[in-house]
Amino acid sequence: MRIEDVEWFQAGRWVFVLVHCEDGTVGLGEGGIHGYPEAVGGVLQAWRSYLVGKDPLQIEHHWQFLYRNSHFRGAVIGSALSAIDIALWDIAGKRFGVPAWQLLGGKCRDRIRLYMHVGGEGPDALAADAARAARDGFTAVRFTPFPSNYPELRYSELLQAMLDRVAAVRDAVGNGVDLCVEIHRRLDPHHASGLAHELAKFRPFFLEDPIVPDSVQRMGDLQRSIPVPIATGERLHTIWEFNELLAAGGCRFVRPDVCLVGGLTHAKKIAALAEAYHVGVIPHNPLSPVSTAACVQLDACIPNFTLQEYTGEDRPPKSTIVKRPLVREGGYLLVPDAPGIGVELDMDAVRAMPAQAKVIATPLHEDGSVADW
Repeated sequence: MRIEDVEWFQAGRWVFVLVHCEDGTVGLGEGGIHGYPEAVGGVLQAWRSYLVGKDPLQIEHHWQFLYRNSHFRGAVIGSALSAIDIALWDIAGKRFGVPAWQLLGGKCRDRIRLYMHVGGEGPDALAADAARAARDGFTAVRFTPFPSNYPELRYSELLQAMLDRVAAVRDAVGNGVDLCVEIHRRLDPHHASGLAHELAKFRPFFLEDPIVPDSVQRMGDLQRSIPVPIATGERLHTIWEFNELLAAGGCRFVRPDVCLVGGLTHAKKIAALAEAYHVGVIPHNPLSPVSTAACVQLDACIPNFTLQEYTGEDRPPKSTIVKRPLVREGGYLLVPDAPGIGVELDMDAVRAMPAQAKVIATPLHEDGSVADW
């Protein structure tokens, strides 16, 4: 069995790859740079001549060849490599008639605990949405406590607005639901430390990206100084970057994006590194049900899985692009037994979904300087 063709296309904000084999087997993958699909497509076009004619089951060899063939690294390379890698694992599972998790070492669990995104502009609206998620069976919710006008607020005003929102959510869901608080890299280390100490009384499960992740040393300094776990890593691309983060003590949870870090091959290695540091894995997943399916394959087979990001993949429009969505029971996804990554695209629905261009917009402070998202 050889690779016959590599096809990629955009639907909405999502970039999909189909790797076609001579025997008719098709592997499905997704790239993580959903804002810049043209860049990912350019890399895939450059790699097509290498991949056509190759054995799709030599997954590690192809990973190393494609990663090392150029001097250049980074998010676009990682995104394209992830899409190919996931598709090759999908092919391998279909070739042997087993889920990808079986080939990755077998499953450690039967269902995958989720956290659900919730939102609302004020404390009451945010609390109501969190309560709705709890009634739907979710045992963890993720939200940002920032008001929409956060770039205009003084620190004390901002801190109080955030505390009010976290307090409202905790009151709404009680102690039976974990709170995942997304800071979105919007604070400097000093103010992030102040916030974390004040939020500690609400017992958040983690603070996500409290500061920009550009310096693992500063992230490590912050984690050691606060009583709340940090979850970070969605912008990192390689085991070497994650190793430096872990060695610096920069978090209690790593957040690799399977569609950015080099697919299942590399994500499994990142999870193993984290396991050595007694750090949990919470995969980043803002993408399509294909990304979710790939994440679930990883989650099933690693011992240090903690939570899976989830954004309503069993509801339209996401549920419409796959033939059979993964099965959710309350706040859990059941680990699928289908071969490969467990989902297939509904090509009619995908073709009917127009591509969405990235909107180039970044918030500004009141003085006109750029704020972090």
